[in-house]
Amino acid sequence: MRPLSLKASVALAALASLSGCISLAPKPPASLLTITSTTALPTGQDQSSATASTIVIQVPAVSQALAGNRIPVQINDTSIAYVPKAMWVEPPARLFARLVSDTVAAKTGRVVLSVSQFRADPGARLSGELRSFGIDATSKQAVVAFDAALIRDDKNVIDKKRFSASVPVATIDANGSAAALNQAANQVAGEVADWVGK
Repeated sequence: MRPLSLKASVALAALASLSGCISLAPKPPASLLTITSTTALPTGQDQSSATASTIVIQVPAVSQALAGNRIPVQINDTSIAYVPKAMWVEPPARLFARLVSDTVAAKTGRVVLSVSQFRADPGARLSGELRSFGIDATSKQAVVAFDAALIRDDKNVIDKKRFSASVPVATIDANGSAAALNQAANQVAGEVADWVGK
């Protein structure tokens, strides 16, 4: 192997010194946001498909605005921005699906199965589209809207229903937006659970 030329050595040294200063990814916020269920099963409670109906709750479909980990802000009919320095710990669709799963299990007594477990015990199936999970800047409200599709147990009939909740946001920042979205999401999850339990 030939030794590096003086110019190449200087260039490599310059790149090495800059590597600590250059970042192609945005700086992460000091903390990540999440939502939590206000209605959940007590720790240690047994559940069995031998004594309770089962349900699979799928991660809902989302638009591109909700596909990432940021909180969208609807500025007007045609413009969307994002709450500065606010980032979910995982995409909203997964957070919402887990919240609905916890709420349905607690309120209906149904055993919530994963998609892989569903093959062994086909019960009810809940899917849908998370239409909104963000802030409406004009009304200063957190809005959660979910178009649900439910196949009840072993029937081939699909029931559909839209659920929506709005909660006022005093200041459109990370903490205020997350708290309001948490409240709105729990309201929607509770209504979905009541519908599933009928």
